[in-house]
Amino acid sequence: MFKIALTGGIGSGKSSASDVFAELGVPVIDADTLSHALTAPGGEALPDIAAAFGTDLLDADGVLDRAALRRRVFSDGDARRRLEAILHPRIRARMLADAQTAAGPYAILAIPLLFETGQNALADRVLVIDLPEPMQIERVMARSRLSAEEVRRIIASQVPRAERLAGADDIIDNSGPPQALRPQVEALHRRYLELAGKD
Repeated sequence: MFKIALTGGIGSGKSSASDVFAELGVPVIDADTLSHALTAPGGEALPDIAAAFGTDLLDADGVLDRAALRRRVFSDGDARRRLEAILHPRIRARMLADAQTAAGPYAILAIPLLFETGQNALADRVLVIDLPEPMQIERVMARSRLSAEEVRRIIASQVPRAERLAGADDIIDNSGPPQALRPQVEALHRRYLELAGKD
């Protein structure tokens, strides 16, 4: 299966781009979706997270307080690395297993922390969804009700924009209006069909 790793900084529009690929019939395997499954009540990663960060992060029903965990790991690099050591090997294994069984012309691996976790080698090509940092901050604040300072902290925990762009095979500029995204995805879809030998 020909695999495209789709990534970008927070608020860049990765989900919107993934949605268009899915509408075009491309299987999208999303690291965030897998992470949520692993940390849902009864999830495979919850016991290790509770052991590493304390059972106070779980309520009586075994639901993880994601906001509290996020605050903890974004203010403490060691805590973030501990969480990543718990989650990322499991996410990677599930992602590769899902890609093996995916039915479609090629597969999109949506991995927000692609370069941070060194997973770019999992894919045949890397697609970066990009926009300037001030727009990232604006969009995340509007979407998530986080403060500008909180968004800047998240951005600072990710690889610099220049490094992400340098590692890209393909780039979508998502700084324009929402309707400008689809034509760029459709053009890449045609290119990926050729590369996958499915045109």
